[in-house]
Amino acid sequence: MSNAALRIRFVWSVCVAILAGALFLPAQEGGTGYLKVKANPGSAAVIVDGKYLGPAANFGFARKYPLPAGEHEVVLSDPRCQDFTTKVTIQAGKTATVAQSLQPVQLAPPPYGLLRVQGGSTKFDAVYLNGKFMGHIDEFNNFAQGLELSPGEYTLKVVTPAGVQELEQKITITANSTTKIQVNPSK
Repeated sequence: MSNAALRIRFVWSVCVAILAGALFLPAQEGGTGYLKVKANPGSAAVIVDGKYLGPAANFGFARKYPLPAGEHEVVLSDPRCQDFTTKVTIQAGKTATVAQSLQPVQLAPPPYGLLRVQGGSTKFDAVYLNGKFMGHIDEFNNFAQGLELSPGEYTLKVVTPAGVQELEQKITITANSTTKIQVNPSK
């Protein structure tokens, strides 16, 4: 064999060894596994062990979320549906999938007030009212969008997908009017 052929063979051997090692790396790195979520509606929040991770549509075909091996509580939440809660066991190097269609709830009758939440760090910042996930900040942030609510007092909380709380305050919703809240991104 020529020197060039030996070099090519050596390079291929090294590449194969690196790739083989990379395939087994996730199972060896501290027991990390992955979670995929398939939910209807896709806008439902994925909350694992009390931490908001983002909308379910982010965990579909190509995306998955790394989690430490072990048992985790997964909540799927959408304001127009009943929350779904399940336990999932994550195994090192493996992917667990949660698939669920959420059941619709009966909506409150009018009159309504409108809530607009603007700003935030990302378009997937979670908006909570009285501890219930209501949607993502980009669903409530311009003149044509908002959240219709029954009049009353609420505790508004905005949390980034990284778990950083950007805002928590009491708000009052009045019938037939718009309440605008500005969230300043934390940087």
